[in-house]
Amino acid sequence: MDADVRADERQEEVKPGAADTIYALSSGAPPAGIAVVRISGPSAAGALKEIGGRVPEPRRASLTTLRNPADGEILDHALMLWFPGPNSSTGEDLAELHLHGGRSVVAGVLAALGSVEGLRAAEPGEFTRRAFENGRIDLAEAEGLADLLMAETASQRRAALALAGGELSRKVEAWQQQLLGVSARLEALLDFSDEADVEEQGEAPCAGLLDPLVREMESLLSRPPAERLRDGIRVVIAGPPNAGKSSLLNRLVEREAAITSSVAGTTRDLVEAPTALGGTPFLLVDTAGLREIDDEVEAIGVVRAKGSLAAADIVLWLGPDSECPDRARAIIVQSKADLDCTTPDPQADLAVSAKTGTGIEKLRKLLVERSRSLLPMEGEVAINARHRDAIASCLDHLKQAASADDPLIAAEELRQARTYLDRITGRAGVEDMLDTLFGVFCIGK
Repeated sequence: MDADVRADERQEEVKPGAADTIYALSSGAPPAGIAVVRISGPSAAGALKEIGGRVPEPRRASLTTLRNPADGEILDHALMLWFPGPNSSTGEDLAELHLHGGRSVVAGVLAALGSVEGLRAAEPGEFTRRAFENGRIDLAEAEGLADLLMAETASQRRAALALAGGELSRKVEAWQQQLLGVSARLEALLDFSDEADVEEQGEAPCAGLLDPLVREMESLLSRPPAERLRDGIRVVIAGPPNAGKSSLLNRLVEREAAITSSVAGTTRDLVEAPTALGGTPFLLVDTAGLREIDDEVEAIGVVRAKGSLAAADIVLWLGPDSECPDRARAIIVQSKADLDCTTPDPQADLAVSAKTGTGIEKLRKLLVERSRSLLPMEGEVAINARHRDAIASCLDHLKQAASADDPLIAAEELRQARTYLDRITGRAGVEDMLDTLFGVFCIGK
């Protein structure tokens, strides 16, 4: 069919919706050895026929010649794969084209797909969103996939793989089954309380039944948060003016991230520098020197420095031990150890010199050592703020149910608890955050 005729027959633009067929480059930007283009939706088979002449056997790579439907021009000799729905990664009919990864080849194939009736370019994260909407993955697994795409360290990768692999989802499902068992006993008490085969209940019908579940949830909530893996352990470098804070930051991250000067008060705002030490992510924060000052701008910097200290996971304090605002989280660092006038401080945890490198490696090792208790343990599921909020709310309702004397109240509390567990996997109450989540995915995912 002539391209102009096909264009004339189109009544309107294809608009986003569940019935659309989408396509996108799912591999890295060309040039590359191989480029993978994915097509998902009800017209995927038709697209293969248009561009490849046929639909291959399911789940078997098939070599074919791809042609432009408009004029029959050869675009590439490529592999086609066909995955009929619902047993595909998106839950829909899905096709993949494995092309030679040159820019011209990829551009030609994408342009040809764009000319096929019923196809449109995918939006960011749309393949993964369809997998979620079609029940191929749940919301927690989708979050794990998003974390995996952003992972920069080994620990981030392992935690993301555990979440994407359904570790948290399986735990939530087990909790749901336990709650359903307790709810069934309550329903029996409410509906058949006059029957002889229903056991007698005490004043609080759920008393003791929920204790193991409560303890398990409390244990999970007490673990270090996943955000430290994703964003890095927040290390705030603080102390009086001209203590060498900016120089130490630059030395630790091995680049000029902060301006250094012998003039006191040079740093007037927070300077953040992400880095990885020993495979562990850190966010190092340089702050304004803490002192009483009349300068309005520097005073603002001091206020921000104090706020950053309050949010720190670890504090590198470059000042006297007696002046450290939070000794429990602090490492007392004696800076400028290269200067002859520097008198060793017996209260300091270690002495360093940003100029010569003395003590820097020891400080890095100490930071990594401190980080172990602040990060989720290897092999444990790491939960983020959304998970924690849902589990904490579920826990509140479980405790209310356990103490309720009225079976009706206890049953309602258990129903509310199950609703919050559903929010973790995306079965309820998450519509407002779906666009935000899938919007961080790249196109083709």
